[in-house]
Amino acid sequence: MFNYLRKRFTSHIRERSRRRARLVSKDGRCNIEFGNVEQSRFVFLIDIWTTILDLRWRYKMTIFISAFLGSWFLFGLLWYIVAYVHKDLPEFNPSINHTPCVENINGLTSAFLFSLETQVTIGYGFRCVTEQCATAIFLLIFQSILGVIINSFMCGAILAKISRSKNRAKTITFSKNAVISKRGGKLCLLIRVANLRKSLLIGSHIYGKLLKTTITPEGETIILDQVNIEFVVDAGNENLFFISPLTIYHIIDKNSPFFHMAAETILQQDFELVVFLDGTVEATSATCQVRTSYIPEEVLWGYRFAPIVSKTKEGKYRVDFQNFSKTVAVETPHCAFCLYNEKEAKAKEKKGYDNPGFVLSEVSETSDTKM
Repeated sequence: MFNYLRKRFTSHIRERSRRRARLVSKDGRCNIEFGNVEQSRFVFLIDIWTTILDLRWRYKMTIFISAFLGSWFLFGLLWYIVAYVHKDLPEFNPSINHTPCVENINGLTSAFLFSLETQVTIGYGFRCVTEQCATAIFLLIFQSILGVIINSFMCGAILAKISRSKNRAKTITFSKNAVISKRGGKLCLLIRVANLRKSLLIGSHIYGKLLKTTITPEGETIILDQVNIEFVVDAGNENLFFISPLTIYHIIDKNSPFFHMAAETILQQDFELVVFLDGTVEATSATCQVRTSYIPEEVLWGYRFAPIVSKTKEGKYRVDFQNFSKTVAVETPHCAFCLYNEKEAKAKEKKGYDNPGFVLSEVSETSDTKM
């Protein structure tokens, strides 16, 4: 029992360390931290629009509420100061013939309410500006213009946040594991990807990056060195008809970084395969990118994906997502090098080769026979 718990704890720690080492999570978020940035954080305020859009919803809603409440209270305080300077408040005991700058402002609360009514253009009709005070007229114009700016910016930020193509990317899903098996007589790494919406992605393009640590001939260690991984489907990797789940594959040839890996050694490798899908959202014409990643434990050697598309009796095509990430064991060479050596050996058997050491000699036959 103690050995079992120790083994489970060790595997859990190893899994957590692997998870911490992952650069891109399964849902596409990047696990990277910037330190000792020399530029001031005020540079983010220069591009305030992108900064607001990148904020999380709780921070965005805090800024949204604070912007309106703060502007209402600030202008309410200014309206109170105008009424105080003009001696419109009840504590000054104004005469009956006294015309205030703003009707029916009796204190800070009523000034706040008038500020709110002005900025959001409610206009109850109980409090209003008179023509006796130029300062009040100027303040009314200034608050109206500033209120329109705040409304436009904050409502636009909320709308842009909701309509970001990032949300469309959540309806594109990749298989939990990648598999390695033979496809068309070649050893391939296969990944399944599906569009959960009926609307298409226009101009879709799939590619990958293999991240690993490499050492150059000069002795320099490059962490997160990127190697291009070409993914294709049977119809090519450009302008995919993404109406049903697709199985994309990378051919493991002599130019592939997976060529020298084997079924016994792939778990000992230290790499991360990041897969990208770029496309244009059909409904909004906004560009969209979906990302996911696979570590060695998530690459299954000697498996293929189970069938997922079938045809019903009514003639409709049905996609069973229960089998989306399901894999089936198949006979697969344990390394790409062995597969290509086997093919070369078979090719040599079919071809004839001259033996330079072979000499043809003629033998003369005699007709005499001894009796």
